[in-house]
Amino acid sequence: MDFRQLVERAGAMTVAAALALSFAPANAAEQSGPKISDFKLDNGLELVVIPDHRAPVVTHMIWYKVGAADETAGKSGLAHFLEHLMFKGTAKNPAGRFSQVVAGMGGQENAFTSSDYTGYYQRVPSEKLKQVMSFEADRMTGLVLTDAVVLPERDVILEERNQRMENNPRARLGEQMDAALFLNSPYGRPVIGWRHEMEGLTKDDAIGFYRRFYGPNNAVVVVAGDIEPEQALAFAKETYGALKPHADIAPRARPQEPPPAAARSLTLADPRVEQPTLQRSYLVPSFHTAQAGESEALEVLAHILGAGSNSRLYRALVVDKHVATSAGAYYDSSAYDLSKFGVYGAPAEGVSLPQLEADIDAVIADMIDKGVSDDELERSKSRLVADAIYAQDNQAMMARWYGQALMSGATVNDVQKWPERIRAVTAAQVKDAALKWLDRKRSVTGYLVKETTPAVNKAEQAPPAKSGSTGEKRS
Repeated sequence: MDFRQLVERAGAMTVAAALALSFAPANAAEQSGPKISDFKLDNGLELVVIPDHRAPVVTHMIWYKVGAADETAGKSGLAHFLEHLMFKGTAKNPAGRFSQVVAGMGGQENAFTSSDYTGYYQRVPSEKLKQVMSFEADRMTGLVLTDAVVLPERDVILEERNQRMENNPRARLGEQMDAALFLNSPYGRPVIGWRHEMEGLTKDDAIGFYRRFYGPNNAVVVVAGDIEPEQALAFAKETYGALKPHADIAPRARPQEPPPAAARSLTLADPRVEQPTLQRSYLVPSFHTAQAGESEALEVLAHILGAGSNSRLYRALVVDKHVATSAGAYYDSSAYDLSKFGVYGAPAEGVSLPQLEADIDAVIADMIDKGVSDDELERSKSRLVADAIYAQDNQAMMARWYGQALMSGATVNDVQKWPERIRAVTAAQVKDAALKWLDRKRSVTGYLVKETTPAVNKAEQAPPAKSGSTGEKRS
């Protein structure tokens, strides 16, 4: 799943959200969260079980610790390409059979790719859990690929790039901003890939990537739903447990970013833009790379600065000064390496993007200078924890958030203790986070404007497609 697009960012799942789902309660009134079980099979596969007995269904997810940032240079898009190809079948289960069986159960399935992980999931009746585990265990090591299925699928992902990137000006701006923000990290390349590199992907590339990264000791299975932990463990041992561990999987060691030295800016013009927008991304630590307390302070900072109509940016720019029609901020803590803190806004009629940028900078400067009030602090911390309580009502979302947290370097224990750390965040920590990390030298600012010239390339002439992640079902 690609988190690079602004339209998705307001609702993007972060490790912070994941960490809030099952927490060590501060008092008896909060002891309503599920009891999470965490197991490790002999072959290295991790199994997390989240019981939820309200309906006789389960969500089964398998997450691989490999994504676009793990690709070989020059082979961008390979992780996402393999996600497609994983639906092409094995010797035991030919192409289409897995999907047909899931559909016959009345179930749902899908898959997704991000910079840090690739995942596959099914939502099925509880009594079918072992069966879908068997299918996933089979394709973990038994995938069969030929040019006859690989080459047509390459055309599919190229068309997907047309729809998701070339036909989406905001996505294109985000892609360019990431390339400018991450000077050395592989996070600077798009999850879906650069088109000229995607065109050269081959069957051998896919098989090599599959054999390098797909194995039980590089995977986490998350099961949420109407199942007892010991029963899920027994099923996992009978299916995944029969696989041998992968001997060649090495710890992740990616190129890291140099210290930022200069603010960067860019402008993307597109004839389809109706509303100019401003985006800015700051290079900041993720939950995995942060020092103790830093990620939590950034989470509270983002909430105070730009979450909803009571946030600093919205009230100052939309309500008080009427210079923007929207404004906000976000913090994506879900990266394995460094991540992003972003601010954005859309100018009101008659307001230029440079003027809006200056007004955003004034709000940020005020926060750095004066800090946050006790009322803002307590309201934001309470809201973050309260949102997690409501989120427990969605079984599939819980499975997804737990999996994402584990893929991003967190542990189940981190998940359970996250609210304690959020409650411990002080006003001084929030102010320090703003001073340290909202430094223009750490940032890229992007303008999205309407192109007034008539030239439009062929890719841009395709019908507009809705934006989204690299997470469509493959069959």
